[in-house]
Amino acid sequence: MRRRAVLFAPLLPWPALAQGAWPVRSVRMVVPFAAGGSADVVARLIAVGLQEQLGQPVVVENRGGSGGVIGSEAALAAPSDGYTVVFHTLSSAVINAALYPKLAFDMRASFVPVALLGTLPNVVMVTQKLPARTLPELLALMRTAPGRITYASSGAGTITHLSAHMLAMMAGAEATHVPYRGSGPAFADLLAGNVDMMVDTISTTIAPIKAGQVRGLAVTSATRAAALPDLPTVEEAGLPGYVTENWHGIFATAGTPAAVIARLEAASQAAVASQRARLLDAGLAPRTETGAAFGAFWDAELTRWLPIVRSSGATPD
Repeated sequence: MRRRAVLFAPLLPWPALAQGAWPVRSVRMVVPFAAGGSADVVARLIAVGLQEQLGQPVVVENRGGSGGVIGSEAALAAPSDGYTVVFHTLSSAVINAALYPKLAFDMRASFVPVALLGTLPNVVMVTQKLPARTLPELLALMRTAPGRITYASSGAGTITHLSAHMLAMMAGAEATHVPYRGSGPAFADLLAGNVDMMVDTISTTIAPIKAGQVRGLAVTSATRAAALPDLPTVEEAGLPGYVTENWHGIFATAGTPAAVIARLEAASQAAVASQRARLLDAGLAPRTETGAAFGAFWDAELTRWLPIVRSSGATPD
């Protein structure tokens, strides 16, 4: 038996024998959200690019629930070898830290930022039934009758909720929050005129805005969005200092070897470059931060958003 093992050893693939070779099999990308949403769309584009770069299948696994907590726990249950990575967003990587104070894991200590893939602005929209045609007109209505203007969100503590809450707070106005279980039903009620306004991701609102189904007033990014160039930013429309953007990034679990992290960083950057046109079509502004720069960005986001979450009074559903 010993001789047979020696005889067959050279037949094994060279990568499996090479010291430190990675990857030698498929990589699982956990997306902690349901299939079909904006995060899932971007994740699948990146997975195509990663597969090209790594030379191995990259399998997207949707593990939605609890705002991303279930997917995070699934990733943490796997070995820290780089064969399981996570596609986190602002919601799952930052907001959950304040929304779920009794998490079984420390987000910042449990995950390693690999690559920031891009940022995604939101759009301030109103139903066509509302007379406001500009952001200043909307804010004037909110100030004139505090609480009368209603805004839809995909749920308490989501970016759609917090962006609208922050808008009213910074404008010195009040509006009434109407939470839904997902952006789909929330947007449907905006279309029907059952709620007055919503702040939602640009990737799902480009078509209905261009079709005139809802009225876009401003984008929440620091600069105008290429997909909707005629819309001013919130700052341009008269609310200095207001910027909210969702973002997407690749993360590994703590303890993943540094050489594997470096390989994932390079592959992620190349994936963004190869999928750039498609990412732009999805409304994403591609980014290329990796390693320490992404870590500093993440820390700044935690510092910024935690007090906003707490001031909103949001709790898990």
